[in-house]
Amino acid sequence: MEVFLTPDQEAFIRQAIETGRLHRKEDAVEQAMSLWEERERRRLEIIAAADQAEASLVRGDGRRITTHEEVTQLASDIKRRGMARLAADQNPR
Repeated sequence: MEVFLTPDQEAFIRQAIETGRLHRKEDAVEQAMSLWEERERRRLEIIAAADQAEASLVRGDGRRITTHEEVTQLASDIKRRGMARLAADQNPR
């Protein structure tokens, strides 16, 4: 496969090689692909979560939020679960 880069991208890679951040041009492509793959995995996780949430609402499992206190509690619950997931992702057992 042949990859064409813009002059700015070439300069960016050249600078990374000159400063020792990368050893070869191919390293830049490998890193870019790894980041893209991770982003796509996360995108698919979000889509799956949205699908699960939609199915939950169709089943009637959703909860109605009507007061400021309920919004605050929901935000707190989401933050707590997100922080727990982040900690688990950063510290696999």
